[in-house]
Amino acid sequence: MSNRRILSLWFPRLAAERMLRTEPALAEVPFAVIGEMANAQHLISLNAAASRAGLRRQMGLADARAICPDLVTRAAHPLRDAAFLAALRRWAGRYSPWIAEEGPAALLLDISGCAHLFGGEEGLAADIEAAAARFGLSHRIGIADTAGAAWAAARYVDHRPTGDRSGDAIDQEAPATRSRAAKRKKWARVEVPVDAVGTAPRIVPPGQTRRRIASLPVAALRLEEATVAALTRLGLTSIGDLAALPRGAVARRFGMEVTRRLDQALGAEPEPISPVRAETYFAVRLSFPDPIGLPGDLLAGMGRLLDHLGPKLAGRGRGARRLRLTLNRADGSWQALEIGLARPSHDPDHIAPLLALKLKEAEAGFGIDMMRLEAHVTEPLTPVQHKGHADAAAAARVRMRPGGGAEFDTLLSRLGARVGLEAMTRLAPAESHIPEKTATVMAAAFSEAVDHWPVPPTPRPLMMFAPEPVMVVEAGRPPDVFRWRRRQFHRAAARGPERIAPEWWFDDRFWRSGPRDYWVVETRSGERLWLYEALGAELSGGWFCQGDFS
Repeated sequence: MSNRRILSLWFPRLAAERMLRTEPALAEVPFAVIGEMANAQHLISLNAAASRAGLRRQMGLADARAICPDLVTRAAHPLRDAAFLAALRRWAGRYSPWIAEEGPAALLLDISGCAHLFGGEEGLAADIEAAAARFGLSHRIGIADTAGAAWAAARYVDHRPTGDRSGDAIDQEAPATRSRAAKRKKWARVEVPVDAVGTAPRIVPPGQTRRRIASLPVAALRLEEATVAALTRLGLTSIGDLAALPRGAVARRFGMEVTRRLDQALGAEPEPISPVRAETYFAVRLSFPDPIGLPGDLLAGMGRLLDHLGPKLAGRGRGARRLRLTLNRADGSWQALEIGLARPSHDPDHIAPLLALKLKEAEAGFGIDMMRLEAHVTEPLTPVQHKGHADAAAAARVRMRPGGGAEFDTLLSRLGARVGLEAMTRLAPAESHIPEKTATVMAAAFSEAVDHWPVPPTPRPLMMFAPEPVMVVEAGRPPDVFRWRRRQFHRAAARGPERIAPEWWFDDRFWRSGPRDYWVVETRSGERLWLYEALGAELSGGWFCQGDFS
């Protein structure tokens, strides 16, 4: 038997009590968090008042309303619940460095060699209970030699049957069989007693796992509900009943999962705990003995921060995409300055000028006594492969092209520090034969420049706008004389037509007029316009102008 000691910390009302932290008034009324299960709404977490009203988890919402008409509900937020559990995991790091998340509402701690720092396992559990009470969280604690036994101790020790009966109840049997009823055990469906939370921790002494968990129900082995129901129908209501049977027969009848969970709980099969990898924070801090406020001092402090942050990013192969500089003032207030980079970088010489632009917005007040620089958005940064003279010259020519060089990236970053990276856009080709859909607008800082554009069958105008109606004065194809924008034009030459049909798989309201015949029309006054004739039958046709070549 190993000397490992595992602590299971279960928060049975985590989702509901997380919402009660922001809406404390709901603690006095029946309150539940609802989620969708099997295409229906069920209760997934509820407060103590809802439990006292007779509600339970996984109950259908309609049934819960019938039992408790005053029930208040909120929709579940799994991502927020996961973030809250992650915050609890970081808090639990003060008790053990080896912590794993166990499902959506529990933590698993390997406290081997840690309990003596808190006065033993009872002292460690008492410290956790006091902290959880301050957080306003219902909880249960189980400590044992194995993860399975700790899980069972936290949830099923001191359990009470719910009293639900099956068809095997003695008052449902024939009189001839009642004489044998006393020789076998009655069974009842066991439900986790979530109301008895925050009570004394369930501690299984070392080496006594088999004896302590033998009386627990088979559901304490973390089995599927269908498997638990099948075991219970055969009269195997406790772990001791199951452990007394031949392993081969149990595996053949119920599968290897039952024997594996039993061995894990008893310590016969190892069950490693995989802790969540600690998050990497790329941040540095600089404190000053006396408050500073001069621009030169701020620049010097920022340079020292970058000298430490740059190598830290480079060592992990990351480049900063967004950085936040926090200035803590002597009066307790603070100011945050944030910049974005067009390309990820860990070069201090590249980042320093951008931060210097933002430092002009800094307000020192009574002085700044601490600066903190954090790269809160990073991306993998691939190292640059060294090349020979010919390849290096070719790469240099490519990078000197507009939109393809480091200088252009620096320009984007500097402009982004002033107007915002999202304000700068570039066009990229799109696969569509509709004129206004042949290009898509993309953020220049988050996209690559395109060297080759597909060539349309006929030239497109330099300026394209929404179609504007054209009044025909003298008929023709295209019109010989027409009015557009309160001016009259006489056709001198024309080239066309180019027929473009709408995309049948999209219902575009601008193309409900059907196919169009486009013409390049040169007027006597020198304009070159892009006119089209709408040929659809659903809407009235006519002539329109959509572009200007001049």
